[in-house]
Amino acid sequence: MTGQADESRIVKVMSGSPGLGSSPREPPGNRLDLRPLAAASGTSDVDFGVDAGPLDLAHLSDEEFSALERAVLEHLVVVVRGQEGLSPRAQFELTRRFDPQVKAYGHGNRPDILKQSVLVQDLVAIPDVPQVKLLGNGRVKDHEGIPDVELHHPSHRAFHLTPLGDGQEAAGLTRFYRWHIDAALYELHPPKVTTLLALAVPEPRRETVVYDDGSGDSLDVTLGTTAFVSGAKAFDLLSPAQRAFALKTTARYAPHPYVWMRNARARSNGLGLVSEGRELGRDELPPFEDDKITRLPLVWTNPLTGRRSLQLHAYCVEDLLVDGEALGELAECRRILYDLMRPAIAPSHVYAHTWRPGDLVIFNNRGLWHSVVGSLRPAEQRVYHQCNLAASEAPLGP
Repeated sequence: MTGQADESRIVKVMSGSPGLGSSPREPPGNRLDLRPLAAASGTSDVDFGVDAGPLDLAHLSDEEFSALERAVLEHLVVVVRGQEGLSPRAQFELTRRFDPQVKAYGHGNRPDILKQSVLVQDLVAIPDVPQVKLLGNGRVKDHEGIPDVELHHPSHRAFHLTPLGDGQEAAGLTRFYRWHIDAALYELHPPKVTTLLALAVPEPRRETVVYDDGSGDSLDVTLGTTAFVSGAKAFDLLSPAQRAFALKTTARYAPHPYVWMRNARARSNGLGLVSEGRELGRDELPPFEDDKITRLPLVWTNPLTGRRSLQLHAYCVEDLLVDGEALGELAECRRILYDLMRPAIAPSHVYAHTWRPGDLVIFNNRGLWHSVVGSLRPAEQRVYHQCNLAASEAPLGP
């Protein structure tokens, strides 16, 4: 898939799909009619992501779900339109079908840990289905058992070392917030997929993401987009020496990493932390066990396609183990990871999703990185449901 608008690239997954030149899409059913997202967005160098149109996700047969699962593994991002009526329970059950043995939220369910982490400000649990989180921006009342809550869109201004000023934001500039994967990275395995449902989106206006990293890079996006890049593309972009390094290296993540990093500040392009010594010491963290500290290879293998991906959460890495030997210098670890990851977030490689109400995005959390984007004003409402579940098994290494 090249990202060009080439009708011959449309993928027919289910039997009974209409042929080329068919009439516009029918109301929700159970047929996958996959069309490249990059072609619709005009992004020419993005080789992942498909629009599945509307589906009745609560009533997929086993065969139909298997086709959807294959699409997520192969295309990394699958957008299903028209899901305004999908209940939190149905979203949870759909997410769980990708890994039926699990029920726990991907970042864990310990309130004492979550309250100390950098994540608690962004997410509100749905009371009847706490694995599904409410997030977004603006005031929300009488929502799925939540009487009244003020949501706050994650802002780079609260997290980046050198944020944009008022005048720059007023002029339509913004930043990537944090390039990451969804994972607790302590005790629990990274989720296989995340599902993200848009219930309300702000009125569309354009913003310009500025990287502010000396490259001059920028990216035109819609307000409140979610940005994605492919881990497989990131691996492919590595030099031979970098690939050899990545294949023999393991990331050791900090215990309770989102507590560990809560005082640290991010780079201006959202790709990792600046080393200022602001991370908490181990004696300042909640109690932890050494055997529950997460160690994962830098390269993961897609179980369907066999493609290798550079896949990690750079913010949470405490050390790198190269051929089993610890590097032992946090600033150097961050420099190395930044050099490995930076080519993948070049504007031509980023898919920035233009949300519509009712969009459900299902993404392969083990095959890409993503970032919240945008500078929302208080009156601009953004209401979403998110679900991911800690996996039953570790990712497949190289």
